[in-house]
Amino acid sequence: MTSDLSGQLTDFGHALHVRVYFEDTDFSGVVYHARYLHFLERGRTDYLRLHGIGHRELMAGAFGEPMAFAVRRMEIEFLRPAGIDDVLVVETRTALLGGARVVLDQRILRDGVVLVEAKVKVAVISPEGKPRRMPQAVADRLGEGASAPRASEPQPIAPERAD
Repeated sequence: MTSDLSGQLTDFGHALHVRVYFEDTDFSGVVYHARYLHFLERGRTDYLRLHGIGHRELMAGAFGEPMAFAVRRMEIEFLRPAGIDDVLVVETRTALLGGARVVLDQRILRDGVVLVEAKVKVAVISPEGKPRRMPQAVADRLGEGASAPRASEPQPIAPERAD
C-alpha cells in the first residue's frame, strides 16, 4: 500500500484526501452527517498505518499481547457542509497519550476551511474487550513526530479562519 493511498504524515500529524461521492450525500447533495464518521475513521486508520501500527498486527500481538483500539468517546462539531464531488482533507494528530488510551484531534477541511472538528478518545482493549495498557512501542510510534504532549489535558485545535 502506498503512502499516497494512505495519505501522508505532515507537520500537523497526518492528512488524507477524500472525495465526496453520491453515496455520501443526502437527497439535497450535501454530505450526510454520519458519513463524516467514515471519513474520520479512514483518517485514524491510515494515521496508524503510516506509523507502522496496522489493525491486523495489533490483533496478532505484534506489539506484545493481542490488542485493539476502540472508540470510547467522540465529540464532533459540524461547522460547514461539504457537497458532492468536493475533495476533503482529513487531518489527524495525537493530542494525548495515556496508559490505556489515546486522544486524537481530527478535522475535515475543504480548500483550507475547517468543516468538521472532532476529538476522539480511543481505548486500548484486549480481544475480550477488557481495558489494557498501551505497549510502549505503540506509544512511542504515536508520539513520534505526532505532536503528542504527555499531559493531563489535550491541547485544543485552533480553527482556521477564512479572511
